[in-house]
Formats: sequence, C-alpha cells, structure tokens
Amino acid sequence: MKTSTDRILTTHTGSIARPDDLIELMRAKENGRPYDRQAFEARVTAAVEDCVRHQVEAGLDVINDGEQRKSGFATYLTERIGGFEELPGAGESPGSQWREVSEFPAYYERYFKVAMFGAMLSPQRRLVCRGPVTYTGQEAIATDIANLKSALAGRQYTEAFMSAALPTGLAEQQNEYYSSRDDFLTALADAVHEEYRAIIDAGFLIQLDDPAASQLWGHAGAEPPERARRVGAMVDLINYTLRDIPAEKVRYHTCYGINQGPHIHDLHLRDFIEPMLKVNAQAVSFEVMNLRHLHDYHAFEDVKLPDGKIIIPGMLSNGANWVEHPELIAEFTVRYADLVGRENVMIGNDCGFASQAGSREIDPNVAWAKFAALAEGARIATRRLWHRFGDRGNLASYADANSPRNAKSP
Repeated sequence: MKTSTDRILTTHTGSIARPDDLIELMRAKENGRPYDRQAFEARVTAAVEDCVRHQVEAGLDVINDGEQRKSGFATYLTERIGGFEELPGAGESPGSQWREVSEFPAYYERYFKVAMFGAMLSPQRRLVCRGPVTYTGQEAIATDIANLKSALAGRQYTEAFMSAALPTGLAEQQNEYYSSRDDFLTALADAVHEEYRAIIDAGFLIQLDDPAASQLWGHAGAEPPERARRVGAMVDLINYTLRDIPAEKVRYHTCYGINQGPHIHDLHLRDFIEPMLKVNAQAVSFEVMNLRHLHDYHAFEDVKLPDGKIIIPGMLSNGANWVEHPELIAEFTVRYADLVGRENVMIGNDCGFASQAGSREIDPNVAWAKFAALAEGARIATRRLWHRFGDRGNLASYADANSPRNAKSP
C-alpha cells in the first residue's frame, strides 16, 4: 500500500451516488420485476467509467468503482452467498434496537421514513441459513473487476481498491443449519475469503467495512474480562477471514453508520482503536468530521501506532451537505500527522456518500465538491508538514492542483 512519503495522499471509503436511471434498473431487479439485464450491465459499466473519471478530476489518489453495481451490502447475501432462504414478511428495522431511537422517537420516525431506510430500493428482507454457506458471487465479482479495470485504463492514479463484506455483518441473519454460531461465522468467513482472493489477484486493494467495530461488536457494555474475551474472539475471526491475504493489501474501515442522528451514545476512537489495530490490515479508517468526534485525535496521545500501520481519518462528513473548508481539513490532518508521523496518514471521508443506492442524504454534486476540498486540504497540509521539516518532499511537483498523480497501479 502506498504511503504519504512525500505528500498527504487522499482516498474515500467506497460508496458514491449512482445515476438515477441506474437506480431505477436496480429497483426493478431487486423487487423481482422484469428488467433488461443487458441494459443494466451496460449502464453499470458507463457509471463506473464516469465515477472513476470524476474521482481523478476531483484530485483523489486511491480510488475505486464507487460501488456502482451494488445497491448496498443489505443485498450482498442474496446476490453472492448461498445457503440462505428468504422468510415471509418484512425484516425488523436495523435501527429499532438503537438506544437513541427510544430517546428521540419523533425524530427517528421521520428520519427512517424519508432517509435511511426509506432510501432502500426494496423492503428489508428476513433471511435464514438453512444449508451450507457457499460463495456464489463469482460472476458478480468478475464483472466488478472487469468494469474497474476498464475504467482505470489510461487514468493517472496512485492505487485502486474494491469493497467487500465481512462475516461479522453477514452473521446478523438467522442460522438454522450450523450447530453453533462459531461454525456459522467460520463458514461465512470461508465464503467471503474467495472474493477477497479474487480482488487481490486482480491487483487491487481490499476495503473491509465493519461499523460494528466502533461499537466493539456489541460487547461494549460487558464486564471487562468478558468484553476482552469477546472482542479478542472477533479480531481472531476477522484475521482468520484474512488468512493468506497480505496485510499491505487491506484497508479496514469502521464508522458510526450512515445514521444522521444525535450520536450521544457513540463510543470514541480511544475505546476501539487498539482492537482495530490488531486486525491484519495495513490501514485503518475511522470518522473524524462527525461533530461528536472532532476531538478524537487525542487517542493517539495514548496509543502508539504500530510500525507499518497507516491511519485514514475521515475529513469529510457523511452527515451534512456542507463542504468542509480545506483549511480545517489541513488543520486536522496536521494534528494526526504530528501524533503518528506524516508518512502514516492518508485522508478520506467518514463513511460512504451513498451507502444505499437510493440515498440522497448527500447531494451528488455536493459530494464531488467535498472531494475537491479534501484534495485541496491535503495540499495545504503537505505544504505545512514538509516545509516544517524540510527533509523530504518535492513540493514543486505538487503545486498545481491538477498535476498528475503517481504512476497508475495495475
């Protein structure tokens, strides 16, 4: 994985808005209505091409396909994992158990209807595992890889990545086949590992999204010995899933979800960063521009970043349609760099700007303006960090906002 050896590199967490006409094709596909599959695939290919071009033009260094072919990870099981059956009736709202929902019921009733769950392209499904878990997404991942490779051809960028699911999230569904939860999780880990290998073999980095890590996988309220045991077991599971995958090919992301709510019960970075750093991933990505977490850089006053690790603090909020000022982005970038070393910092956003394809919580045009601000903030931070030390960094080659990036990856 490239590091910020002579300037601060920029990236994002993965999800970027899909075009409206593609969303309508997705809606028909996911609801079992007739749709033109050939037209769908052609539109996806064009959307990936456009998304990659916009990322390069915005000044991002480490880019992806914008997850243009995915409607969100809620449909991942039905599309790529075998062994599950759909149960009749709508599933429980994923946010119904949140502590905040009971404290702010009127707000969340409106919010869920018009935004978070109202943006789903199809009703929430209830799934149950009733057979051996297998990976069935070979065609889908091959198509994703082909689309991204085609879109990257002739572009100047530093590296490229693709997002994949973790068994920790997939295991939220019911299990009636495996005799224990451990066996269920292991089977899911073995299945998604096949997709990881395909991504690595194609020459890309992997981004793994794990919002549950910022909640310590649901065990934050346990007594300290039990919490340590359960958290350790979860890290072991993730590392088992990543077996034989080089750590330098993996980015591990957590956040507080796409919820635009009060966030008064969030854990803070100091509460979960140490377990995250034990995952066999070179880079860890987390929220910063959530207003309740601007101060979280203090975590690294206590926690030493292990050698070889990279942090990707989010410098763009996924919770508001403001465009962050480049000077503020630069200021927080420098704060993190002062604590962990400038070469160990890459900057991105807090969470995807369209984690569900139907979401418009962040306006697409505002999202591109945010990315441009990120690139400008990185340039300002670079000038401050390299001028201060004056030992490396050839700033002349980066003075122009539109200067080419490093030579492209595969």
